[in-house]
Amino acid sequence: MSDAATLAFYEREAPRYTLGGAQGPSRHLDAFLDRLTPGARILEVGCGGGRDAARMIARGFDMDPTDGCPAMAKKAQERLGRPVRVMRFEQLGADAAYDAVWAHASLLHVPLGELSDALKRVAGALRPGGWHFANYKLGHGEGRDCFGRYYSFPTENDLCTVYREAAPWQAVVVDRYQGSGFDGVAADWLALVMRA
Repeated sequence: MSDAATLAFYEREAPRYTLGGAQGPSRHLDAFLDRLTPGARILEVGCGGGRDAARMIARGFDMDPTDGCPAMAKKAQERLGRPVRVMRFEQLGADAAYDAVWAHASLLHVPLGELSDALKRVAGALRPGGWHFANYKLGHGEGRDCFGRYYSFPTENDLCTVYREAAPWQAVVVDRYQGSGFDGVAADWLALVMRA
């Protein structure tokens, strides 16, 4: 994510944004973790305040939490009591280093034209048979929310096309659901669990 307005929002609002972490981990997290072997190495891209990372650590997984915003990484580090790297999607360069890559509500800030590259990087970071989770706010083309944050707002077909272009993924779970974000606005979301 290199959109200046989106990064500025998270940098400015990190203290208030991360208060939402008290709500507990993502609704999809435990089912995703149940697919992994105990102690598996997980990269989280866009860890926010560390809400999901805390759950992964508590369940005994080997976590590498990252966020593209320094202020968010700092808040996550405070919560987790361990280093959190500042890394944007385009900086991911790991080679077969992880058993899973978790990207909850983060890749949705990547422009659709750049998403294939980000997903190639995710695929490259995974060991053979590795797992990937991401979820996206659906829509009909890019735009901004009331806070000025950029979203790709893809269709389900857009996402299927981009994932096919990026790597030979095996789609394991495709879950369409209603949810809301920090803005409180109800939206259609798509959660994907993919295997490399």
